[in-house]
Amino acid sequence: MEFNIILNFIDVLFLQMDMFGIREGPLGSADPMVKGMIPSFFGMVGFAILLNLFNSGIRRKMVDQVKWRRITKEVRSWQKERMAAFRSKDQERIAKANKKSAYMNKMNMEMMQMNIRPMMITIIPLLLIFYFVLPQLFSYTVGISPIPLNVIPGDWFELTCTAAKVAEAQYCGQENEIYLWAMYFLASIAFSGIIMKVTKTQMDLG
Repeated sequence: MEFNIILNFIDVLFLQMDMFGIREGPLGSADPMVKGMIPSFFGMVGFAILLNLFNSGIRRKMVDQVKWRRITKEVRSWQKERMAAFRSKDQERIAKANKKSAYMNKMNMEMMQMNIRPMMITIIPLLLIFYFVLPQLFSYTVGISPIPLNVIPGDWFELTCTAAKVAEAQYCGQENEIYLWAMYFLASIAFSGIIMKVTKTQMDLG
């Protein structure tokens, strides 16, 4: 499981909300500075990469990487030991593994806190950029997907335009256009793992 995917999801939840009460629809502009779908697509992907580099830099400064790796190794070792005990149905091994549960839960909580602390710092500039900079540069949609990407039921987490939104003729030109904030989300998922590997700030727990 990778915490960076969870944290990216938390980020875009904030982007979905109207934190400052200044917009009526999705993030973006009806008259953006950057014209055209292709320049907008590459521009938004570029911003996603830059913001992920910034996040990794903050994380590298704030998180003790040696301690992180030690805790990660310890938790993974216990998880494997516990799974092996349950598979073998050896009650003595199961009891021994279960005795460490409270300590391992504490370690997991510490790992979560180590991940969240940098996010508490990076979320502020992220919100400011998305509310006051990017909407001036880009349109409401900055790409087109060959298929619908709205896998979560309901309309609160729509990544691509639906037929209903196209019919409104307000923010979408055609079905499956990708919203501005959604492109950031998708690009972050695509590149954050690579960036964290290069900067040695991985948050995977195996």
